[in-house]
Amino acid sequence: MKKFFLVTSFLLIISQSIIAKEQVQEDESSQTRFESLSKLTQVIGTVEKYYVDDIKLEEIVNKALKGLMQELDAHSTYLDRKSSKEMSIQTQGEFGGLGITVGMRDAALTVISPIDDTPAYEAGVKAGDIILKIDDKSTLNMTLDEAVSLMRGKPKTPITLTVVRKGENKPIKIDIIRDIIKIQSVFAKTIENEDLLYLRVSSFDRKVTESLKKEIKNKPNAKGIILDLRNNPGGLLTQAIGVTDLFVNNGVIVSQKGRDIGDEEKFTAKAINTVTDIPLVVLVNGGSASASEIVSGALQDHKRAIVIGEKTFGKGSVQAILPITQDRKENIKLTIAKYYLPSGRTIQATGITPDVISYAGEAVKESDSEFKIKEADLKKHLEEELEKDNGGKKVKKEKEKVSSKKVISAEDVLKDNQLNTAIGILKSLIIVNK
Repeated sequence: MKKFFLVTSFLLIISQSIIAKEQVQEDESSQTRFESLSKLTQVIGTVEKYYVDDIKLEEIVNKALKGLMQELDAHSTYLDRKSSKEMSIQTQGEFGGLGITVGMRDAALTVISPIDDTPAYEAGVKAGDIILKIDDKSTLNMTLDEAVSLMRGKPKTPITLTVVRKGENKPIKIDIIRDIIKIQSVFAKTIENEDLLYLRVSSFDRKVTESLKKEIKNKPNAKGIILDLRNNPGGLLTQAIGVTDLFVNNGVIVSQKGRDIGDEEKFTAKAINTVTDIPLVVLVNGGSASASEIVSGALQDHKRAIVIGEKTFGKGSVQAILPITQDRKENIKLTIAKYYLPSGRTIQATGITPDVISYAGEAVKESDSEFKIKEADLKKHLEEELEKDNGGKKVKKEKEKVSSKKVISAEDVLKDNQLNTAIGILKSLIIVNK
């Protein structure tokens, strides 16, 4: 009985000691938190009282919020009432602007990609361009949202971007006329003289998965697919998952991890959603970001596709719009998680490295082939005799150009080295899979 009493007393002392220690730690944490908040309040009060210009408290707080979000990462930001309204307009899918997606890379305002058939695309803006000036305003120390706000505007109004481009000795000025941006996300084409289906996805909006599914089913005789994600800045996560699921039977497509281990969320493929198992290649470049990196990376990890092109942008973080006022007219866009591919690798700041590196430009072709001696030249066939053999109609020496928007001509393929490489590799895959 005495021993039991001693043990009980000992356990009680230990418990009290642990509780006391936890209480001290909690008190210290509360004290530190209080001191930090007091410091912030002190700075705001000091600025309001002594700053050389008369600044209202609301403006000081807004500047403090902008600075805080900017210091977190390149994608977190404070959205005041004006910025929140612009964000709402953008998500409706139609707005006045240039048609480019931009991001901050090494503190520089960088073009992630121009969107197909938009004013910026037509004016010659390229992925990787660093924007030095928007009209006459320097972008140094400018936030991402401030830059976007300046580039947006009423349709038919002019704007000039001054950019630095790799390979150019001096900055380039690009004059652009703003317009209503309507994004067509999916283009489907065939390739001249090839039983291949070319699918171009310019961004991941709400209808991408269904549109791709429809185009694939419309071409049941296609022997292979080229999925072009070049200059695709991303979009909806649900669509990236849906597109990958069209080609993958099972397994993890992407996982999303927050600050706590328990926050991990996995998204998996389902066999019922798979529409084809024919050979597949994916085209990417430095303008491929976010959702397009999830698709290309997941297909690469599942060994379902050969990825061709150049290293992608490297945006693998998840942002959420969180309201900070009751009327939801002021918000913060906050990074809450990161994406991870099936193999466990992250996209953030590393991007996707293609299986086959291929650079943009014209494909290498046989030079001066039109001047080489042909069989017809050796036999000295006269043009008049050839005309007789063909019912008197003049023979066209060159193939008529394929002008259909639904067909990529052989000439167009030779102008696109990456596409030409993709076709060669895809044809090899088709032969191997026979």
